[in-house]
Amino acid sequence: MKLESVRVFVVGNPPPGYGGRYFVFLKLRTACGIEGVGEAYAATFGPHVVARMIEDVFMRRFEGEDPTRIESLWRRVHGSGFTLRPDPSLMGVMSALEMACWDIAGKAANRPVYDLLGGKVRERLRSYTYIYPEEGESDAVYHDAERSAERASDYVRQGFTALKFDPAGAYSAFDPRQPDLESLALSERFIRLIREAVGTKADLLFGTHGQFTTSGAIRLARRLEPYDPLWFEEPVPPEMPEEMAKVAHATTIPIATGERLTTKYEFARVLATGAASILQMNLGRVGGLLEAKKIAGMAEAHYAQIAPHLYCGPIVGAANIQLAACIPNFLILESIERWGGFHAELLKTPILWEDGHVIPPTAPGLGVELDETVALAHPYPADGRLHLEMTEQPLG
Repeated sequence: MKLESVRVFVVGNPPPGYGGRYFVFLKLRTACGIEGVGEAYAATFGPHVVARMIEDVFMRRFEGEDPTRIESLWRRVHGSGFTLRPDPSLMGVMSALEMACWDIAGKAANRPVYDLLGGKVRERLRSYTYIYPEEGESDAVYHDAERSAERASDYVRQGFTALKFDPAGAYSAFDPRQPDLESLALSERFIRLIREAVGTKADLLFGTHGQFTTSGAIRLARRLEPYDPLWFEEPVPPEMPEEMAKVAHATTIPIATGERLTTKYEFARVLATGAASILQMNLGRVGGLLEAKKIAGMAEAHYAQIAPHLYCGPIVGAANIQLAACIPNFLILESIERWGGFHAELLKTPILWEDGHVIPPTAPGLGVELDETVALAHPYPADGRLHLEMTEQPLG
């Protein structure tokens, strides 16, 4: 097999926009006609720039190559332009191309990707969702603890056994900062009311976005400890795992991190310093499926668990499922609610969710096919905002 072409789709995510403002999908095609899909979680440049990056990397490194030689392709991209560094944009591009290569390899072998990565460990994958507003409701649920607790009960009735929320306040390019007393009180109120609403029927996942100093994160953790959350997510910025380790050592709550990290090298520092025991790599940024499998292997030796991150589209979601199905130290999978709405419309066969779990597909490759008609019907404007953006003024 030889790779012949790439096509990129920059897709606007219509309201309510769960998963981000846009998705960057690609489709690789071999000369013998096999197609594979991928998705990039590269958000440091506009998505149309990322599309050109994908085309550039494909032309330089992938065109005419055997898509099953993933290790060789990865090393050459990682060193592209004399880098050999965990560059998040380059690795976002690599991730999308790499998962499409796995999709092709699985289709050529007529096997799911998880069979090519060691075989299935679990028949069902426990999943969680953010607490989102009901359809047509305002975003008050993100700021109103009482309403958030009501929605938590709704999700438990649907079958979810874990819920994530992040009431700790906005994040800024000038962080980290100390949380103010109002933020501390609101965070404690959220977790108390949600715990009272769901009891022991659901784990609580407390999210932050690295906005606090080490001492500030420890202050917040002590407010949260009585309610026994499953994790405290990215309590400080990800650039200094040594500081995150101080938070981990000061609290009984497990620390989770990884959505902004890329390659085995950054995750190795997290594990070596003891910064987190739950790793949340995003398959559209970390460097792809094989890189994530290597990270999961390192984590296994540290008794750390894997909870793949998802705040993007369903192709990354499908790759997360393939990884989660074949690793022994899987903890839980992030879902966009029950995989309905636009995420389902984008796929010819939606991701299967039932009773709080995702069911791994048995179809070959990634097990999903992008509906190009839907993707092309939702273009994202060239002058649109980035996927996620930080406040550009200091807070507090």
